[in-house]
Amino acid sequence: MKERVVIVTGAAAGIGLATARRFAQDGCRVASWDVKDGEAQAEGMFQKVDVTSADSVAQAVEEVVAKWGGLNVLVNNAGILRDAQLIKYKDGAVAGMMTDEQFDAVISVNLKGVFTCTRAVVPQMIAGGGGVILNASSVVGLYGNFGQTNYVATKAGVIGMTKVWARELGKFGIRVNAVAPGFIATEMVRQMPDKILAGAVGHTPLGRMGQPEDVANAYAFLASDQASFITGTVLSVDGGAVTGT
Repeated sequence: MKERVVIVTGAAAGIGLATARRFAQDGCRVASWDVKDGEAQAEGMFQKVDVTSADSVAQAVEEVVAKWGGLNVLVNNAGILRDAQLIKYKDGAVAGMMTDEQFDAVISVNLKGVFTCTRAVVPQMIAGGGGVILNASSVVGLYGNFGQTNYVATKAGVIGMTKVWARELGKFGIRVNAVAPGFIATEMVRQMPDKILAGAVGHTPLGRMGQPEDVANAYAFLASDQASFITGTVLSVDGGAVTGT
């Protein structure tokens, strides 16, 4: 992986930050993207990028290619939560619901953002003779989760796009895979109620939450030549949570 050019979206914190650091440790040139302020990793740079904006993404890709001459790996990690029940019904009346704004915000970042970033980098990868695209899904995209209609829809959609792109882009030497984390100890997950987190750990055979580095290691493997015959797959990094469901 030494000197390969890697873009990691949502790299200011959590899994994205751990992933950027892991690729930097492997000797990669890392472009860390986020809408929040962040830090550049060793042999890398930080770019403030809105993945929902085609113009913002295109400009950032141009800067990466201008700096390093091409790009090899894209990790579509950026994501947000806006949880709510579809309809919350209490005492015989509607007490709440998921709003259009909550639904649209998550779709825009978690699903369209993956589409926008991938569309922008593919021509560069084709010109360079190949590459690797890695998409952040989730175990909830495989099995659903209470109160997450919008989030689950995006993570299931990411799996679908991963399989389509693996078929479309394989002839260009581009591999496309998804990683489906379980409950990982990130700032976003810690926003969930303690009761839900405890329940998630209780359904995880390994009996703990994962660490961001666990997911970063999976991305590093899938990006490497050791995974050169793996494409169109979904790798669950969940401590066995799916098994324990």
